[in-house]
Amino acid sequence: MTFKQLEIDGVWVIEPKRFGDARGYFSETFKRAEFESHVGRVDFVQDNESFSCYGVLRGLHFQKGEFSQAKLVRVSRGKVLDVAVDLRGGSPTFGRHVAVELSQDNGRQLFIPRGFAHGFVVLSDEAQFQYKVDNVYAPQAEATLRFDDPALGIDWQIPKADMLLSEKDMRGISLSETAPF
Repeated sequence: MTFKQLEIDGVWVIEPKRFGDARGYFSETFKRAEFESHVGRVDFVQDNESFSCYGVLRGLHFQKGEFSQAKLVRVSRGKVLDVAVDLRGGSPTFGRHVAVELSQDNGRQLFIPRGFAHGFVVLSDEAQFQYKVDNVYAPQAEATLRFDDPALGIDWQIPKADMLLSEKDMRGISLSETAPF
């Protein structure tokens, strides 16, 4: 695996090696010792999966306080633009984001530490999205950052008219209304 820390401290792109032949390929998508030697110790407690069609935008979600979650995300089918927004108090990159294309073809994964809002938009006809989290879902601590907040300046790479969002995601709060972690 190759590990590359992005411009926001703590956020990593991880590219597992693929071993292919006429049958397809094999890849180790997570190896604790290797992960910990680059990123550090993270105790993942749950694996999640979603399936979505083109234009579905999920996010930007986060959980506050002790319920905050670190995530290791990847796409096993299709292609998405994955976005993480720094909400850590005192961080020199507070309010900045990173955006990474994750797909079945590139095999990339994104590690997002605690203290970030996270979301993705589906760029392909369909996408199967998988992620590990280090804390369980806590609806009482959940919040949504507005995906189209001008203060964030996120280019989602598809027209807004093509986006499909849940009611919750359409009612997200702005960055200025968000208390840092």
